[in-house]
Amino acid sequence: MEKGGSKLRPLKLIMSAFGPYAGSTEVDFTSLGERRLYLITGDTGAGKTTIFDAITFALYGEASGEIREASMLRSNYADEKTPTFVELSFVLGGKEYRVRRNPEYNRPKARGEGFTLQKSDAELTLPDGKIITRQKDVNQQIVEILGIDRSQFTRIAMIAQGDFLRILHAKSDERERIFEEVFGTQAYSRLSRSLKERWSEKR
Repeated sequence: MEKGGSKLRPLKLIMSAFGPYAGSTEVDFTSLGERRLYLITGDTGAGKTTIFDAITFALYGEASGEIREASMLRSNYADEKTPTFVELSFVLGGKEYRVRRNPEYNRPKARGEGFTLQKSDAELTLPDGKIITRQKDVNQQIVEILGIDRSQFTRIAMIAQGDFLRILHAKSDERERIFEEVFGTQAYSRLSRSLKERWSEKR
């Protein structure tokens, strides 16, 4: 993804008790070099969509899909004492950022028996070392840094598994419509049709 000619490049993704990953799982993108395009592939159920969810959740506090709410992201296989969080380090415009979030979930009480509600939280570390902690402030800062919101990010930066399959099996006209949905180009299509109609009238 680019902003003003600058490229966003993920460096490291850490997932703890997140989705199907019961423990702590680290994805080191630096081992892939400084490429602009990444293909996440694997068998069904291998956890590909979870990586999309984790990246999007780290940035925006929401999963990449429409049906996965933040409260559903804690792993059902994790030990009760294992914290749930996602941490993403990335570079944009030559500057490095780190954002860490946890969804709302029930955790064991520090004292006594039973559980207590761990509220959702966020922390963003800026290139100058400044740390922003309030979720509202982190959300606002992320949008300012990236220049796009969650909906735009999922359309521009990632093509999720379901959309990719729809593209593969679609006919030409249907494929065009899907690309319009994925990349949000409906306005340009409407403009194109309007110009054609006006040209026909003038002719």
